[in-house]
Amino acid sequence: MTRRYWNINLKEMIEAGVHFGHGIKKWNPKMAPYISAKRKGTHITNLARTARFLSEACDLVFDAASQGKSFLIIGTKKRAADLVASAAIRSRCHYVNKKWFSGMLTNWSITKTRLSQFRDLRAEEKMGKFHHLPKRDVAILKRKLSTLQRYLGGIKYMTRLPDIVIVLDQQKEYIALRECAILGIPTISLVDTNCDPDLANISIPANDDTMTSIRLILNKLVFAICEGRSLYIRNR
Repeated sequence: MTRRYWNINLKEMIEAGVHFGHGIKKWNPKMAPYISAKRKGTHITNLARTARFLSEACDLVFDAASQGKSFLIIGTKKRAADLVASAAIRSRCHYVNKKWFSGMLTNWSITKTRLSQFRDLRAEEKMGKFHHLPKRDVAILKRKLSTLQRYLGGIKYMTRLPDIVIVLDQQKEYIALRECAILGIPTISLVDTNCDPDLANISIPANDDTMTSIRLILNKLVFAICEGRSLYIRNR
């Protein structure tokens, strides 16, 4: 994996609040190597470590994107839903930003069937086939389509398991991380001071509660993916 420069600087991370961890009573001892200080009852993340692992993650996604590989971004926090969707769309990645259903990856055959049904329903609606059905049936189908769009809309074009998964909140997306581990899918995860850095292939120590922090980390990763995709297109 070739190392590149991704313009990751400490001032930018401090302004985004990346360094703020959880209260000292809520910490995970495994995060000790990634903590630099305690301030007013709060752990402070070592931003030199953050910059190092964020850079490694950017290198990984750049190389993967330059080879035409696929990505899945998972972030189901309500406040981050729009951020996840816009970042994923910008970088042509799949995403889940509402709810992670247990088995979405490990029971891929079932998920694949649901996605196929979703795509068929969308196609039928676009072709006007709903107009020939009774109003009651149309209402039922539209409710079903709305539910599928809400929870599976971000992965509607995903035809196989992703090559790399990016997780924005380790504790909230723990089941997704475990599924990736079972399937051997490489993962990149933000880890706050109350997380376990051993659960992901690359753990980026950072504040996973503040939108400015999540946005900064995600934007760096998305930029690297876009750069890799551009290289892939040029070399085809």
